[in-house]
Formats: sequence, C-alpha cells, structure tokens
Amino acid sequence: MLGWRDAGAHLTRARTRPVTAENATTPPVRGRSTRQKRAVWAALNSLEDFVSAQDLHRILEDRGEKVSLATVYRILQAHQEEGLVDVLRPDDTEAVYRLCARDEHHHHLVCRGCGLAVEFEAPDIEEWTETLARQHRFTDVRHTLEIFGLCEACAARQAEQGENA
Repeated sequence: MLGWRDAGAHLTRARTRPVTAENATTPPVRGRSTRQKRAVWAALNSLEDFVSAQDLHRILEDRGEKVSLATVYRILQAHQEEGLVDVLRPDDTEAVYRLCARDEHHHHLVCRGCGLAVEFEAPDIEEWTETLARQHRFTDVRHTLEIFGLCEACAARQAEQGENA
C-alpha cells in the first residue's frame, strides 16, 4: 500500500471503502447541510488513509462532484474545529486529513517514508497533560501528539538502499 508520502508521488494513492448510505451522511458541523459538505464527508468516509486537501479535491472531481478547492479547505477547517478530522502537518509539507477514529484524545506514529499513520493510546501522556494543566490553572485542555519515524518496511527499504550504494 502506498501512502500520501510515497517517494516521487504527488497524488494520494489512498485505499478506499465503498460509500454507503450509513457513512455518507453529513457530520454534525455548524451551519446548514450542503451538497459540498456531504460530498467531502462521503469522500473522507471512503478513505482509510490521510489525504491532502488538494488530493481530496481531485478525488471529488474524479467522482464528478463540483466542489472548489477553497470550499474543500473551508469544510476541512470546520471539521477540524469540530474535532471530526485528524490533521497532520509532517515535516513542513501540506496538511493531511483523515476522519477521527474516536472522540477522545489520541496520538499518532507517522512514517516519514510512506505516510503510514498508526493511532495509539498513551494513558501516561493523558495523566501528565492533566497534571500540567492543573498546575497552570488551565481547563478544557486539548493536545495533539505526532511522533515521526520510519515504519518497519521503510526502514528495511532504506537499509537495503544503503547496502546497495
């Protein structure tokens, strides 16, 4: 499986799930439900991997949806503010988005080679965050943790390339 950071690739090669009536519904976003919001939501629901706004726009175009790139960005921003999408900004590249798997805090290990993102739970980090917030009298604290490295496959590929150099 190729990810959003596949070497030399610009267009996301994302795995897709079929769009069904169940997953194509509009999310609870502020404002009215529009055709564009439903199209973006359905497209995000059909993807298993992170996708950039530009690549999501291309996916929508390929499906025959008429949604401007600016509108895709606005909808993704609204979804981010509502906590409906995860956003990664790896190594000064454009942000990539994916529907959140769950509501509570979660964290990601992200491969710098292929873009594979693995969600993980970290109770110690949650406890530390709550302690830090209390010490500084903060409430309603949110956080994001993204750890970047190389997945097993990319590390093996890199080691193999080093041996062949």
